[in-house]
Amino acid sequence: MAKIIKVNHIAIAIPEIEGALNFWQGALGLKLDHIEDVPSQKAQVGFLPVGESEIELVKPTESDTGVARFLEKKGAGLHHICFEVDDLEEMILQLKEKGVQMIDDVPKVLEGRKLAFIHPKSSTGVLVELYQNL
Repeated sequence: MAKIIKVNHIAIAIPEIEGALNFWQGALGLKLDHIEDVPSQKAQVGFLPVGESEIELVKPTESDTGVARFLEKKGAGLHHICFEVDDLEEMILQLKEKGVQMIDDVPKVLEGRKLAFIHPKSSTGVLVELYQNL
């Protein structure tokens, strides 16, 4: 049986990283680890570690992405929460058996990791990412 290991990250959709850092780094005192371009997600991401988890500031780099549509519709704010799991394929099967609607029935494989999203209709309106390191 697959299980959740930890909260991997909380993603905040933002229109630009520098302005968001005024709060996350300037006010709260979190330290920016690095900013990374993520072409596969058409985003630029600022990583701020918090214990064993991270806050990810996600800025879309293209207007045809889910994050860009989210910003246009709702403005900056919580985009998704990501749980690290020990067996992503098994977790997807378990969730589907419980009637959970997945956005990704098959994990997406990226460099060093794989991920899948749960549809917000199944998770009380919250977009949930499931993540497994390879």
